[in-house]
Amino acid sequence: MSSPLEGYARKKDYLVCIDSDGCAIDSMDIKHIRCFGPCMVDEWNLKPYRSELLKRWNEINLYSLTRGINRFKGLAVILKEIHEKIAPVRDLDSLLSWVEETDELSNAAIFRAAEERDSECLRKALRWSEAVNCSIRELPPEAIRPFPGVKEAIRTLHETCDIAVVSSANPEAVAEEWSRFGLLEYTDAVLAQNAGTKTNCIKALLESGYDRDKVLMIGDALGDMEAADRNDVLYYPILARHEKESWEGILEGVEHLKSGTYEGEYQQKLKTRFIENLS
Repeated sequence: MSSPLEGYARKKDYLVCIDSDGCAIDSMDIKHIRCFGPCMVDEWNLKPYRSELLKRWNEINLYSLTRGINRFKGLAVILKEIHEKIAPVRDLDSLLSWVEETDELSNAAIFRAAEERDSECLRKALRWSEAVNCSIRELPPEAIRPFPGVKEAIRTLHETCDIAVVSSANPEAVAEEWSRFGLLEYTDAVLAQNAGTKTNCIKALLESGYDRDKVLMIGDALGDMEAADRNDVLYYPILARHEKESWEGILEGVEHLKSGTYEGEYQQKLKTRFIENLS
């Protein structure tokens, strides 16, 4: 299997990494509310608890500091709560250990793990993930679009920066959405769920020769900030419920990046606002 970065080469001095769902594309809320949560309730036959579990799923995945958590990690969190508070979840330990140990949180990886471990819970998690992908494909196209100002901002950024999508979402969905909205033409690499963690994706991109103080990660979730921090690169937050204003400010952020004034007071101000917005 070829690497998603095969043939990739640095073209410009600056690199901007951009998360997709909930950051560039206004797709996160609808996917979780209509697809992720309901498919979990169906796969584990939890219909008597549907209302409370869907509310809890959305709290975990949309409206707290765990916003944007990988789908399998989010699933592990809520199944653990269900196991402890509502009803036993058979073979749950297999899922809990896998999400902590694996370097690749994807359908292909969980399929391999399910076969190797002969795990009922991992097979159910895979069926759930496949059902989610199917449900997402059935969403009306007009319900998903970029946040206001995204295309204009990315087009301007691409004049002086390499652009990489760094997302934990399904790769086919990311490619389809970025293509449909005319964003791929301003993009140099697309790294999604199948490419590994966001931390590893940024690390792989850095191997193309970028200086770390010239690399910016744009994201809407704590995992995006942590991926940037682990690679010692800079972070620009897109604030949930304030996405339009956040994208309006990105060009100012890149000016700080290019002038060498991003790190320090400016970076800390952005991170503080980000944490407060999800707390």
